Amino acid sequence: MANSQTKAPAKAKKQGFQGVRAAFWIIVLCFIAGVCFYEFVLGNPGNFQGGDNANAPLPGNLLGTIYKGGIVVPVIITLLFTVIALSVERGLALRTANGKSSLVKFVANVKAAVSAGDMAKAQQLCDKQQGVVGNVVSASLKAYSEMEKTPGLKKEQKVSKIQQAHEEAVQLEMPTLQMNMPILATLVTLGTLTALFGTVVGMIKSFAALAAGGGGDSLELSTGISEALVNTASGILTSWCAVVAYNYYSNKIDKLTYALDEVGYTIAKTYEANHTEEA
Repeated sequence: MANSQTKAPAKAKKQGFQGVRAAFWIIVLCFIAGVCFYEFVLGNPGNFQGGDNANAPLPGNLLGTIYKGGIVVPVIITLLFTVIALSVERGLALRTANGKSSLVKFVANVKAAVSAGDMAKAQQLCDKQQGVVGNVVSASLKAYSEMEKTPGLKKEQKVSKIQQAHEEAVQLEMPTLQMNMPILATLVTLGTLTALFGTVVGMIKSFAALAAGGGGDSLELSTGISEALVNTASGILTSWCAVVAYNYYSNKIDKLTYALDEVGYTIAKTYEANHTEEA
């Protein structure tokens, strides 16, 4: 019965931005933005000699060069925009999960209050902190109070139930913390593979021009090589951003989980130290 009571607060107290569950729509919007960026920004006539992006033999600047990268470019831009959008989404969600004050300061204050036996103060800190951190620690404190009122159990069993309540609260919150992280991990690989695909397409065009022979095909040869290099560079940039974002947020999630485990261990051990076996 105590376990079922500790699950409810973790769900009920969630406040603020919890993340975007329908990530598919983020990808769709990023695809639309990527195509528009490709056509209207990179494909702006001012980026090409003669003001014609379709028939100009050479681009006039770097944006025009990227535009000449071919049909793979908007796909890579879509992946890059998705990485940026999900990075912002995860940043906002984890900021809410940490709560309103510094995580390090909150953990230190709660541990001090629990060690002093002031559970009311510890609960006040949780209510003030809010977020995932506040929810999980609050569930552990409620389990602590319930075990004090529950007769007929050995101290070891009560400590175990407090630890179990903490673990259940963490598991209830983990989907919020891990949401969309697998997509970021997938984009790390997709960026590289898409770049490789674009590189191969560009090299096929180059070798086709080379096979045709004659000096007149030198423009086609250089165009194919340029397309291959543009796709390679943009794909590597996308993968670089994705791997940095994924590792950064994975590290933040790990730190948050370790802090919660530290507080949960302190609460359980405080109960064990402050209570004796029932007669």
